[in-house]
Amino acid sequence: MTDSNPSVSNNFIAKIIQEDLSTGKVQKVVTRFPPEPNGYLHVGHAKSICLNFGVAEQFGGECNLRFDDTNPEKENQEYIDAIKDDVTWLGFQWAGEIHYASDYFDQLHDWAVYLIGEGKAYVCDLSPDEIREYRGTLTEPGKNSPYRERSVEENLDLFARMRAGEFDEGTKALRAKIDMSSPNMNLRDPIIYRIRKAHHHQTGDKWCIYPTYDYTHGQSDAIEGITHSVCTLEFEDHKPLYNWFIANLPVPATPTQYEFGRLNLDYTVTSKRKLKFLVDEAVVAGWDDPRMPTISGMRRRGFTPRSVRNFCDMIGVTRSDGMVDVAMLEHALRDDLNKNAPRAMAVIKPLKVVIENLPEGHIEQLSAPFHPELDLGSRDMPFTRELFIDQDDFKEEYSKKFKKKFTPGNRIRLRFGYVLECISYDKDADGNVTLVRANLIENTLGVDPEDGVKPKGVVHWVSASECKTAELRQYERLFTHPSPDKTDGDFMEYVNRDSLTVTTAMIEPALADVAAESNFQFEREGYYVADRYDHSPSAPVFNLTIGLREDKALLG
Repeated sequence: MTDSNPSVSNNFIAKIIQEDLSTGKVQKVVTRFPPEPNGYLHVGHAKSICLNFGVAEQFGGECNLRFDDTNPEKENQEYIDAIKDDVTWLGFQWAGEIHYASDYFDQLHDWAVYLIGEGKAYVCDLSPDEIREYRGTLTEPGKNSPYRERSVEENLDLFARMRAGEFDEGTKALRAKIDMSSPNMNLRDPIIYRIRKAHHHQTGDKWCIYPTYDYTHGQSDAIEGITHSVCTLEFEDHKPLYNWFIANLPVPATPTQYEFGRLNLDYTVTSKRKLKFLVDEAVVAGWDDPRMPTISGMRRRGFTPRSVRNFCDMIGVTRSDGMVDVAMLEHALRDDLNKNAPRAMAVIKPLKVVIENLPEGHIEQLSAPFHPELDLGSRDMPFTRELFIDQDDFKEEYSKKFKKKFTPGNRIRLRFGYVLECISYDKDADGNVTLVRANLIENTLGVDPEDGVKPKGVVHWVSASECKTAELRQYERLFTHPSPDKTDGDFMEYVNRDSLTVTTAMIEPALADVAAESNFQFEREGYYVADRYDHSPSAPVFNLTIGLREDKALLG
């Protein structure tokens, strides 16, 4: 971990590992995180990352990062780089070098030849549609392929010719010979190799046949000496096949698969296919758009690694799938930012205030701490004759409802500054207040007025002459329905087309120079982050991370 001690987990996976270590079943814990590089990782992957890396760290073991790169048409280097960044950003480090399933293609090929030699695999000429038809249904057994009883010699010859590129895609496949009447569909002679004449991002054009995930995964685990192969529940029905390959191949180790419930978050879509559709159709600005539930998008939105890890701890690890309220994620984020984010001031709806009893050109540097409790240092805030306050902090008439507002004849305190008293205001032809005139009450920096007339409230402000103009990107949830991909309609029907609005704000000059990805609480406004790519001193850009209150919604 980079910024906190690892939490001690007591979930059922951790208990299994503890038992295995105590009984001597394993001497050292080795886990792995095996994403397919066919898209960016999302919040569900964050749970798996925290689990696999977390338990390895907790028990003094290791966790490998292994890319499941068996489908070259949909994979590329951009996704690989993004995944590496995500894992690192969350605060984890993989053991040794990065692994790729393609590292083992030669060994996997040799083991396929071994299965053929053992009479446990055969080359099938059925088309993909015919293979599906022959497989049967959940209530009806499948039928044997007419090519199932080919001789070992013929299968070896055909498989070699498949590798040599003699056959077109879809014309032949290598299948394991298991049981076409098995109640588990995954054991009905699954495909081991298929013909794919595609360039591979790691192996180039060396191969024109590629192993399937089900064949590759367990053997990769065995090669790497994985002790606990942890995956989500949708792979539970694949476990018998995982075990069949391990039992029928001369693998160097015998890993065990364990399943846990995946993360389902309301108001969120996590299907990579649907996320890619949002990107391809320009509904969002990319995989790392701050509205996306990708780890990269959450990072750009202003999530911290600690808030994501805390959320994963909160929801726990169980043996059942369930829907998690997005409010839990928002709570973890808001709680972390409230405790740790520096404070600053930004005025989103500026109203100019002129302090009549200060001279033209007056400038004074007031010191303001970055955090009320943490020692995060302080910054200078230029105090000048002309200021901006928020329009909502001024009312033309006093009332109990607006008793903490700036009103004629009443006083307010500037945050970290002096007490002002309103003396008059100007309006435009439409009746809008355009300017407030005030007097400064002397000797009130940090103390109440000597005359005993206390200010009614405290407002945030910036210097009108010294402030900077920043672009604010205000985000709302991307989807309007709690289950956008589980309805009868198209999930696109529930896209919030107004999920992004862009406005400007007047900010403290110090905020223009902060580093990208710096989190702040803009006092009385919300939590914001300097955009990862677009923020600069000459053109500050801040993204709304989340509102100050629990009722301010967030992620889509």
